[in-house]
Amino acid sequence: MLDLLKHNTTIMNRLNKEARAKIIAALVEGNFIRATSRMCGVAFNTVLKLLPEIGKACAEYQQRVFRNLPSKRIQCDEIWAFCYSKQKNVPAEFLGCRSLIISGSPKAKDISTSYVERQNLTIRMGMRCFTRLTNGFSKKIENHFYAVAIHCMHYNSCRIHKTLRVTPAMEAGTADHVWTTEEMLDRVCIK
Repeated sequence: MLDLLKHNTTIMNRLNKEARAKIIAALVEGNFIRATSRMCGVAFNTVLKLLPEIGKACAEYQQRVFRNLPSKRIQCDEIWAFCYSKQKNVPAEFLGCRSLIISGSPKAKDISTSYVERQNLTIRMGMRCFTRLTNGFSKKIENHFYAVAIHCMHYNSCRIHKTLRVTPAMEAGTADHVWTTEEMLDRVCIK
């Protein structure tokens, strides 16, 4: 009888691919972890355990596949978020700085931060840990990293972008069609 109980508990605690995809879909649409657990009918800790499992797999996949991609222009900008404790991070202690010249020869018409600023907005809207003036900041740096990996994987492989009319992965030649969230989980080897 005890073996049967252990077996049933193990099966009940395992999420199928559809349930995992539903959780990921809720997270990449900007829902808090607690809201995602309520929407998907799973425990808060279930979402917290799923985050590193899928986040690590997404990060490893992207490190392996998104290499030597052709780039016409690159825009950079900073984006920040609190991690662990908002109050302990304000104000930060200044440790020093160093001047470093990084130069190139951009064309004047291409000097802009409009695309990267739009990307920063997408990040802030799609990941609650980047939302300003809330208590949705990451409590652990590892979970912050995994949330970013999942967001980037979904953003690049599962979302059609209006200006491209395809996903960024399709435009870069690393995918030949728009992935579903379930397919994303398959591709990063989540069973």
